[in-house]
Amino acid sequence: MAPPNEHTAKRRRLDNDDEAEKPQMDTTSFKPSARFKPSEPREWTVSVAVPTSVITDCATREQRTTYAGRIARALAVFSIDEIVIFDDSPLDSRPPDVDVDAFTGDVDPAHFLTHLLSYLEAPPFMRKSLFPLHPNLRSQGLLPSLDMPHHPHKDEWLPYREGMTVSGKTKGGKGTLVDIGMRDPVAITESIPPKTRLTLKLPELGAAGEPEPVHPTAPRTEAGYFWGYGVRKAGSLSQVFTESGFEDGYDMSIGTSERGLALGKVFPDSESTADFKHLLVVFGGPRGLEYAAMNDPELADSLGAGRIRDLFDHWVNVLPNQGSRTIRTDEAMLIALTGLRKLWDLS
Repeated sequence: MAPPNEHTAKRRRLDNDDEAEKPQMDTTSFKPSARFKPSEPREWTVSVAVPTSVITDCATREQRTTYAGRIARALAVFSIDEIVIFDDSPLDSRPPDVDVDAFTGDVDPAHFLTHLLSYLEAPPFMRKSLFPLHPNLRSQGLLPSLDMPHHPHKDEWLPYREGMTVSGKTKGGKGTLVDIGMRDPVAITESIPPKTRLTLKLPELGAAGEPEPVHPTAPRTEAGYFWGYGVRKAGSLSQVFTESGFEDGYDMSIGTSERGLALGKVFPDSESTADFKHLLVVFGGPRGLEYAAMNDPELADSLGAGRIRDLFDHWVNVLPNQGSRTIRTDEAMLIALTGLRKLWDLS
């Protein structure tokens, strides 16, 4: 065999030297990010309100489904505690009777959105039991994974778990079996009908004891976990406020509009977290919050479209000098929550 060409041999040596000098890549950096780490127990909440008109421009079932999925992703990523879907359509355009067992994306978008958002919030292992086959869910394969803390992996231990009661007898013959997404169900002493969703507090690892049913907000108020979002439907913009599930309502409200003040002027960077107990951020649809006020009998006479800003504590423009003529509501949510997160981010 002929001796290797000197140039080829030199190139091989250089290539080997280069490989030797290259730093070894830490492949662990490509692993999925760490799980949610709670900061401290919290009583405060952040709510977001979105109008039904956000899906009126969607022409197909698939487009409406993916839009709902984008809203849910924004809620999950920013740890939003409540989503309110309010109807901003004219009263005379709403059908008097709606068959909720049929597809509602084109006749009752409030029902459609709350249906899909509730479906996505539920832990995947219990969706089949809690949400029977329905035309609204026919394109569920297009929906994203939210991977929230209460959607745990089977090898992950958390002090709390979402569970669903199932039929069957416990070892002692009393109490109820609860499926918590693990290989075997757990037993609780309470007697609860099957297919009931509940929140459980688990005993410490290695400690004796039984899971204990707790209030659904306990993971947040006791340990600081983001534990999914609640879903509420409102018949109008004013009902977002008047039908609040919180005892004293929302003590801080923010309305978004291209006619508002720049976010940086309303909340300067020099300011840190805001003082609130229940914050509400309201987004408009393709025609803005003015359209919602115009179609709300409670607001049309008292405020009028031009004074809608008086309904809120703050009236902000989340992206002044936008490059596109329009910003979709799902895009505005991501932009606004990115800027507003400093009001509650404790890290």
